[in-house]
Amino acid sequence: MLRKLFKEWGRDPASGAPLRAAAPAGCRLYAIGDIHGRADLLADLHAAIAEDHRDRPTDGRDVIVYLGDYVDRGPDSRGVIDCLANEALPGLTSVHLMGNHDEAMLRFLDDATIGPTWASFGGEATLLSYGVRTSPNMIGMRRFEDMRSQLAEKMPPDHIAFLRGLQTSYAAGDYFFAHAGVRPGVPVEQQRREDLLWIRDAFLSSDADHGKIVVHGHTPDDAPQVRANRIGVDTGAFASGVLTCLVLEGTNRRFLATAVAQRPALRTAV
Repeated sequence: MLRKLFKEWGRDPASGAPLRAAAPAGCRLYAIGDIHGRADLLADLHAAIAEDHRDRPTDGRDVIVYLGDYVDRGPDSRGVIDCLANEALPGLTSVHLMGNHDEAMLRFLDDATIGPTWASFGGEATLLSYGVRTSPNMIGMRRFEDMRSQLAEKMPPDHIAFLRGLQTSYAAGDYFFAHAGVRPGVPVEQQRREDLLWIRDAFLSSDADHGKIVVHGHTPDDAPQVRANRIGVDTGAFASGVLTCLVLEGTNRRFLATAVAQRPALRTAV
């Protein structure tokens, strides 16, 4: 297993002032970015988190938040969901948020017409991980309806229940967790589902105070993005091999991540 520990911050890296945002008293928060079918990286990061949490209380007061996008692009979406649905880390309360890719998979289970759109941003890798294969004599929408029927038959019931039970947001202390971000100017408790799962430019470019520090994934970058009003932890694991976890405790922030010798440049993706 490879593990990398980023610098711990108890002060603002730009001004040097003490950080005021805090996790709930007595609670350590872990937040994992977009996994995208990399069950191998999830296993490595889980091992690093378990080691990091080894001397903590085991009564569930500490929380691990998964920021969504468990499926698509990477080779083992099925393995990721199986792990998250059935292998909770001992001593930690798990919170599973929905990403836009997870939502697309759920929609496909109910409506094959989303198939071409879902396939265009990584859905075919998820279908392959569940053993869904295309029939050479089928074309057009018949092909996607056949794949939808196969997926519905091959997905374990607990996988479907896991996806249908995903939350769209989570709040703890001075932090608010959502897959994509929030709509500036709208209180966090009034955010629309579409924005929580899909928003990008209006959120990323905003310097607004959202009331809480927003912890999010959705937009990949070479390293975690720490701003005054948000922290982005999507490091493009499916391509880079780097799956990142933010650790919050008191007013301190630090990062755990899987590590590789070289990382390719990342591009913003759907």
